[in-house]
Formats: sequence, C-alpha cells, structure tokens
Amino acid sequence: LKLEMPTVNLDREVTILATVPVVVQSLKSCAVTWQKLISRVLEEQLKKVPQGNGPLAEIDLWRERNATFSALTEQIKLPEVQKVLEILQEADSEFTGDLQIVFSDLKKHQMEAQDSADFLSTLKCHLKSLSTGPGAEVLSSAIPSLLNGLRLVWIMSRGYSKEERMGPFLERISWEISARARRVVDLQTLFKQDIAAAKKRITEAKNTLEHWKKCYFTTCIQVEESGSKGYWKFDVKRLFEKTDYMVLICQDLYDIFQVTEELYNIFIPELTTVSENPKAIEELRREVNIIISPLEDLSFDPFSMETARDWGFVMEEFREDVTVEIVKQIFVQNLKDPPRYKNHPPVAGAISWSRSLSQRIQRTLTRFQEEEELLASERGKEVKQMSLQVVKKMEEYEDQKYHQWRERTEHMLPLLLKETLLAVTPATEEPVTTKKSVCFTLNFSPEIPEIITETKYMEQLGLPIPEMARYVALQEDKYLRYASKLKAMLDRYHKLMEMMNEAEIKLLDQYVQELWRILKSGYKILRWKSVGIGEFILQCTQTIGKLELLVYQIHNISEDISSKLQSIESTNLFKFPHSQNGDKHPGAKEFFDNVKCEQAKEVEQLVRKYSAIPQLLIEVERRVANTNSGKSPKLTSYYAYWENRIYQVLTQLIVKNLQAFNATVLANVPLLQIEAVLSVPEVTLQPTASEIEKMTMQSIQDCVEVTKHFIRWMHGTCIECPPQRGKADEVVTFSFYSDVSQSPLITEQAALITQNVHKLLASLTEYLNQWKRYDLLWKSDRDTVLDRLAAEKPACVIFDEKLQFCVKVAQEMTQQPLIKDEQFIRLQLAPLASAVQENAKSWMMSLGKLLNELVREELFSLQDEIQVG
Repeated sequence: LKLEMPTVNLDREVTILATVPVVVQSLKSCAVTWQKLISRVLEEQLKKVPQGNGPLAEIDLWRERNATFSALTEQIKLPEVQKVLEILQEADSEFTGDLQIVFSDLKKHQMEAQDSADFLSTLKCHLKSLSTGPGAEVLSSAIPSLLNGLRLVWIMSRGYSKEERMGPFLERISWEISARARRVVDLQTLFKQDIAAAKKRITEAKNTLEHWKKCYFTTCIQVEESGSKGYWKFDVKRLFEKTDYMVLICQDLYDIFQVTEELYNIFIPELTTVSENPKAIEELRREVNIIISPLEDLSFDPFSMETARDWGFVMEEFREDVTVEIVKQIFVQNLKDPPRYKNHPPVAGAISWSRSLSQRIQRTLTRFQEEEELLASERGKEVKQMSLQVVKKMEEYEDQKYHQWRERTEHMLPLLLKETLLAVTPATEEPVTTKKSVCFTLNFSPEIPEIITETKYMEQLGLPIPEMARYVALQEDKYLRYASKLKAMLDRYHKLMEMMNEAEIKLLDQYVQELWRILKSGYKILRWKSVGIGEFILQCTQTIGKLELLVYQIHNISEDISSKLQSIESTNLFKFPHSQNGDKHPGAKEFFDNVKCEQAKEVEQLVRKYSAIPQLLIEVERRVANTNSGKSPKLTSYYAYWENRIYQVLTQLIVKNLQAFNATVLANVPLLQIEAVLSVPEVTLQPTASEIEKMTMQSIQDCVEVTKHFIRWMHGTCIECPPQRGKADEVVTFSFYSDVSQSPLITEQAALITQNVHKLLASLTEYLNQWKRYDLLWKSDRDTVLDRLAAEKPACVIFDEKLQFCVKVAQEMTQQPLIKDEQFIRLQLAPLASAVQENAKSWMMSLGKLLNELVREELFSLQDEIQVG
C-alpha cells in the first residue's frame, strides 16, 4: 500500500510550479491515483469481518485495520506529498476538495482503528488466559480482570462506548467461555478418567460459566455506580442463554459421576457378606457399568440446546435405574447413625429420614407401574421385588425406633422433673462462702428439651404421644425461659464472686450469707415441677443486684486507696543534687545533707497521702455497716487487709529506693567529689574513707527511717495509735519502722550498698598508693639530711642528683591528671599534687642554699691558701 510519487521535479517554489501546466497535470494524475487507492483500501477494510467466533479475532481485525490505515496516513504526512497538495491547491483549489475529503475520511477511520486496537489490546492477555489458562487462574483473575478492563474500555474509548460495538464483543467472550467449557468437559475423554478427575473437570467448567455471569452483573452495577452516562443494557439472553444451559448439563454430568461413585463405594465386600443374596449384589455391581455405558457414546451433543429433549430422556432413564439401589444402600449404611434434617431430634429425625427414603422408592415404583413394558421386564420385576423388601424393612425400623423412644420417655420424664433447679459443686451441706471453688450450676437436663422437640416432631409424623410428654411440650416456653433466666442469674452471681478478693468476701460476709440462704432453696427444695420458680429467680436477681452495687462502690474506694499506695511506692527518696558549672560537684557532706533534705520534703507528701486512707475506709464502713467510727467489728479483717497492703508498699518503697541508690553507686556518673590530700606522713582522702562510709550508712538509715512517719493503726481499727509512755516516761510511737526495717530484702540491699561503697573507697585508696614513690620528700628529716650533707661535703654531682630528682617531681606534678572519676565519686587530686610540688620546691631551695654555703666556704678557704702562699 504505497502511494506512487510524482516523477516531475518539485525543487522550485510552490507558486512557480503551480503555473507550469505540465507539472500541474502530472500532479493531478498522481493525486487521482492516490484517491482511488485510499478509497479502495477504505472500502475493503470496512467490509472485513473477524475471522473467527472469539474476541481475539475482533482484536486482530482492528490491529490489521489500524496498521493499514496508519501506513497510508504516515505517507500522506511526507513532505513531498504535502508539497504536491500545496501546488494543486495553488493551481486548482476545487480539484483538491474531493481529495481532502478522502484524506479526512482516512484519518477518521485510522483514529477509530487505533483507538479500538489500543484499548482492546489491553484485554488480550486476559483473553488468552481465559482461553488457555488454568481453571483457578481463570476464576480468580482472568474473568474479573477482563470485565474490569471492559468497564474501563466502555468509559474511556470512543468506539466501544456504544452498545452496537460492546454488545457483540461481549457475545464473542461468552462464546469463548462456552468453548473453553466444552474443551474441559470433553465426553470422549471424560468417562475414560477416574471419577475424582472427571468431577474436578466438570466443577471447573461449571464454576467458570457461573463466575462469568456473576462477574458480568457485578460489573454492570459498577458501571452504573461510576456515574457513566451509558449503562450496560445488553441482551442478557444472547449473552447467557447458552452458558446457563451448559451449567445445567454440567450439573447433570456431575450428578452422574457422584451417583456412580456412591454406587461403587457402597458395593463393598462387607455388604456382600451380610446380604441375603450375595449373587444379586455382585450382579448389581456389574450393572453399575451397564447403567452408565450409554452416556459414554451419545449420538448427539448434550451441550446443544437443540438436543435438550434427548438429553432429558437420558437423565430420566439413568435416575430410574439407580434410585432403588442408592436408597437401599443409604438405608443399610446409615441405620446406626442416620443423617437428620436441620433441627430434627435423633429419633424423630431417624424416622423422618427412613420415611423420605421409602417415599423415594415408592415414587420409582409408581413410574415403573406407569410403564407396563418396563414393569413386565425381568429388570422391572427384580426392581419391584427389591423395592418392596426395602420398604418393609424401613417400616420395621420406624416402629422399633418409636416404641423405644416412648418407653424411655414415659420412664425418664417424671424423674427429670423431680430434679432440683440447681446443683452445687463440690457437693456440701453448707458451702463456705470464702472459697471461690464452690459454684452453682444449672441442673436442667438437656434430655428435657430433647424430649419436647421429639414430642413435637412425633406429633407432626402422626404418631401417638404420651400424655406427660404432651403436657411438658405445651409448657416448653416456660421451662426454657426459666432455664435461660436461671443460667443468666448464675452467670451474674459467679462473675460477681470472681470480682471480689478474699478480703472483700470476708467484709461482705453477711450479704453473701443472705444470698446463700436464698440460693439454698434452689438446690434443696425447688424442683422443675414446683411452683414459685419465677419468684425464686426474681428474689435471687434482686439480691445479687444489691450486692453488685455495693461491690462496685467498694471497688471505686479500693481503686482510690490503691492509687495513693501506688503513688507512695513510686516515690523517689534519693534525689541527688546536680553538678554546678559542669565539673563542679558537691562535697560528700553536702551531697548527703541534700539527699536528707529532699527526703524530708517527700515525707510530708507521703504522710499526707497515707493519712487520707482511713477516711476512705470509713466510707466503706458507712456503706457496709452504716457506721463511721473507723473501728467497726465488721471491718476488722478488712482493716487488717489494707494494713498489710500498706506494709508491703512501704517495704517495696524502701527496697526500690535502695536498689536505685545502689545502681547510682555503681554507675560511672560522678555525683559528689572528695579530695586527695597530703597529711604527713600519709597521703589520704578528705573526708576519710571511714567518714564517707559512715555518711553512706546514715543515708541508708535515713531512708529506712522514713517509715517511722507512718503510724500503725490500733488493733481492729483504721485509727492511728496514739503515742504511749514507756519506761522512764519515754514516749513510744508505734510505726511501720519496726517491721519494715527487719525485712530481709532491706537488710540485704543495705549490706550490698555498704559493701559496694567500701570496695569503691578501697579502690581509690589503692590508687593513692602510687604517690608513695614521692614520700621521701616528706618522710625524710630535712634538717638531719642537710646536716649530714654539710658534714660530708659531698661532690657537686651528689647535689646535682638530688636537685634533678626534685626538678623531676615538680615537673611530674604539672603533668599529673587532677581528676579521678570512679563510679559515683570524683576524686580531686589538685591539693595533693600542689602539696607534693611545694615539698619538691622546698627541697630544691634547701639543697641550693646548702650547696651555696659549701661552695662559699671552699672559695674562702682557697682564697686564704692563695694569700698565705
């Protein structure tokens, strides 16, 4: 499809060439050829139809059309073609009018073809998956993705937003899906596979057909909800009539294989051994193959709607052949545990099941009787005889089930109604209320509602009902209502008991005992045939409600007390002063004094919170005992419970703070500073190690003595014990200190802190031992040394050695680190270094003075010798 180019030279200007007749005539001839070619191509392409029934054929058509039209359109855009058009326009504008119309028509169809090809090509992958992909992929991805793509094409494309285009395309997709189903369910190979594989292939085909329809209507709703102006209103019959029919055929085929599988499964050796006629069973096993053999070689296509009548005859014949055998074997196999309809009780359900099987056999017999030829055949006689035998066994089975149920009901029902409403576990005459393991249970036998249900269904089956069973069935709503309310009441009771701890159960003993007194009649006196059950339930519910309210009130107060105790327990009793100016840390005494001062501030807050607790307990007393004395006998154990809680909290307060203090001691963060000083003749710490250890122990003791501010309550009350006079008019205050201070946890933690501080101070003392190498500077008696040197008059070399030693010491002092950080202590070495340096300089001065004196004496002596000589 190539446009023929003109042979004339077109290098000159358009206006000049338009005046040359030979050129214009040649170009007109060329343009006419173009027009004819384009018109012919347009006509041929627009007449073409897809070569196939599937959607891919339509996509291929649009792609071919787009390629053809695009090739011509691209040539029209060539410079030489455009120049020809300009020359002809300049020479004869009327001539070019028809040509422009053809070009415009080509461009319009090319844009339409490109639009359709581009949009439909986005669906090609999904269409290929639909045709050849695995079944799971088709269901989960191909069909939904394809329809979603079609929805977008409908909204966005120009050509396929019209019913006349989209409708036929959807029909092609429906044809593709039906063709896939036909390939999957190929009857030529289906019956040659094992049953499981055949059922799987049928299920795949059926699911694909159904999923196509379901996804289509889902997409219709999405199109409508998207606000698109054009809804999908395509001919549903054309889209789904054939696929719907194929679904029915697939279901029939599945049923055939299912029944065949059941027949093969039930004709097992065990059945043959118990059968009255084993040879007949063997014959029936062979006949299973005979029954399905006509389906393997059909003379028509079952998926064709034109052969629906023929397929109906085949299915009817198959069902009649297998019904009797299936029913009989179902009955034999399920005698001990028959399947039941939903909500059917065991006995009435078994009788209903047996009757339904019997009716199926009788319907088959009726059809046999309507067909005289079938009934007269050997097969017909055999089926009729077998059917009558099975029906007789079913009737015997139903009678046996009914009479067994009636005898048991007449015996058990009176006994069940004599049972008490409640049972208590563990069984005891007087359950102890403080033991949560004791609980009540609803003593309503499940046999009662089962008997009621059996009675109702037996009556529906037309069977005689025992009078007592009829009476109980009429009272069904009452019994079930009582059982439901009793269970709800017991659940509420047990939940309430679980909410209370042992202290609260003792506190509310009289209320719990009152509730027990009421509940007692439920497991001692009242029975399911008694009157007054409703009144009993009401009384229990009201009493539980009152106790619930009281428990909730007490819990609110308990939470308030617990909140205060939690605040006390989490208090920090070791607040350390922060360093000043970065490196400046407080001294040891200042550090521990500050800690003690901060503790005093915290104690005020702690005591205030502690002092508020008795008022809260008096509020509990007011609600429980209707008094506000703080010493109600009814709350004795409750006071003791909270006093024990307070002891535990105070113990934890001290333990946690001592643990935190110990962690601070071990952490490599300096919090206080001490000095290393020269206290001749020793290098020592200032304050000394023993003084620091004493401060530490005192700080620990101060922490523990915080508990002295928490005054104990008088026995059996929540009132603080007033100070008592002891020996020699000593005032004694009873606090928690005496108990808390003896706690092994606290003594152990205090010992650990003391041990760690001792190790730290020992380490620092050991560090100072390195300064002993300079101890000659202060341990030697300077006057004695100098006198000896003066007497000995040693050589200058001796003086030089000693002076060099002093110079070296003085120089080393300028290079020594002046800070030693270890754990929580910063050791200041500047005072020690300064003292050592001063000693070295003093020795230098003294040695220099002595040397000067000795040299002067030598000089004067030499002068005298010179003068004498």
